[in-house]
Amino acid sequence: MSDTPVIGVLALQGDVREHLIALASADALARPVRRPEELAEVDGLVVPGGESTTMSKLAALFGMLEPLRERVAAGMPVYGTCAGMILLADKILDPRSGQETIGGIDMIVRRNAFGRQNESFEAAVEVAGIDGGPVEGVFIRAPWVESVGAQARVVAEHGGHIVAVRQGNALATSFHPELTGDHRLHAYFVDMVRAAR
Repeated sequence: MSDTPVIGVLALQGDVREHLIALASADALARPVRRPEELAEVDGLVVPGGESTTMSKLAALFGMLEPLRERVAAGMPVYGTCAGMILLADKILDPRSGQETIGGIDMIVRRNAFGRQNESFEAAVEVAGIDGGPVEGVFIRAPWVESVGAQARVVAEHGGHIVAVRQGNALATSFHPELTGDHRLHAYFVDMVRAAR
């Protein structure tokens, strides 16, 4: 078996290309995933930023919601950024009507908590387990985590709010590391996928 993990990026909507580039630079074989049969071929999955309500509806439309839930529940490593964090939450505080999640992390997430598009910002964020100093977090209509359950571990906070959480093989950040050129979080996730194989 090759040591290069195959990692998918859920390619229904959002910033798919940037994640594919970041994963490739972190020594993974990265490919877009749109269908259940493509999901079956990957060792891990990134759920990108985008519009969480739209992504949830498209996942249902493409027959992806149940296969995603099954793979995540079975321990497939998964990393969600921004909207991806919302989709990995077991509970959304203020869901749009019909909005469903994949789940996998025992946390309650508040959508658009950091404000609207024009209130987007960048900030240095210390992330537990990431060496070399803080990562540059790009927050775009970002959620934050209101609370976590006993199984989930907070790995970063910003301004008194939880912005990164890990639970087993699932990782989620409020911010977009794929937009910065700093691929340490992607490398960390690739290591999680390697360890899980």
